[in-house]
Amino acid sequence: MSNAFRKHWTLDPTVIFLNHGSYGAVPAVVQQRQEEWRRELEREPVRFMRLHRPRLTQAARDAAAAFVGADPADVALVTNATHGVNAVLRSLTFKAGEELLVTDHEYNACRNTLNFVAERWGASVVVADIPFPLQSSQQVLDAILAKVTSRTTLCLVDHITSPTALRLPIEKLVPALQQRGVRVLVDGAHAPGQIELDLMKLGVDWWTGNLHKWPCAPKGSALLFVHPRHKDTIRPTVISHGANAGTTLDSRFHQEFDWEGTFDPTAWAVVPDALKMVGDLLPGGWEEIRSRNHALALEARTFLAQGLDTEVVCPDDMIGTMASIRLPADLLQRLEARGVSLFGELV
Repeated sequence: MSNAFRKHWTLDPTVIFLNHGSYGAVPAVVQQRQEEWRRELEREPVRFMRLHRPRLTQAARDAAAAFVGADPADVALVTNATHGVNAVLRSLTFKAGEELLVTDHEYNACRNTLNFVAERWGASVVVADIPFPLQSSQQVLDAILAKVTSRTTLCLVDHITSPTALRLPIEKLVPALQQRGVRVLVDGAHAPGQIELDLMKLGVDWWTGNLHKWPCAPKGSALLFVHPRHKDTIRPTVISHGANAGTTLDSRFHQEFDWEGTFDPTAWAVVPDALKMVGDLLPGGWEEIRSRNHALALEARTFLAQGLDTEVVCPDDMIGTMASIRLPADLLQRLEARGVSLFGELV
């Protein structure tokens, strides 16, 4: 992070922080705003939960939906993308013998959820092996579609892979799978803030993504998109008061997800603040931020690959603002020869 932007965060000045892909980092002004809401919450908890929480949640949902190109009516706030994946998969029913498709690059937590529901219903998990390194996104399409059979009913796939930082061709993959009768759940944990999103245009069945990573909202802020055709089947992981509070499908959908029991809603409350604050850092807003970060990621990838005398693992159009490189087999020996360990200590 350059000095021009570092001042907006409270990060350790002795650390060059690059890893927004794990937990993100919240700007100082957003931390302050969240603390203000926490103090308001503790001044009168009942009043806050009954009066402030609903409108703050609605404002956050509206801002999050606009950020990913979705109708707020189809968006629920959740605590993280893994929560979103669980809400979808554990709401669905399957038949013995059905096949649930996933790639070998899927995030472990979500793969565990898929394994859990497959075992519960007697379905099987089929894994599509994505070549790595690869030369084009077409290889991803070919690898996944080659595994589709007449028994395939659902595909869980990353928008941007967590272990390998690959931007998968979701825009082509979703319609190709749906044309084959396969419903698609996209794990978009890393996508918000990295790439431009238009979920209404994408037409995906379900999509979930984190706001605490690249958008820099507090931990505990994420969203779940549910296509209107599935609104009557998707329920939150925790069933609470909202199950019988609404009189319409849309109101039940939001009331169930908005209130899964008592929790601190201040992370959701400042989502609009985080999206605006980060978006205001550059004149071109989020479009310029994504473009700038994409260029920096490519530049860093080239620098490291050349310095380590190793290859890049995918074409530029499969990179968002994260990039992976193949480490040479003798890296440890090279570092030790220079008196450095991977853990940042002298050896």
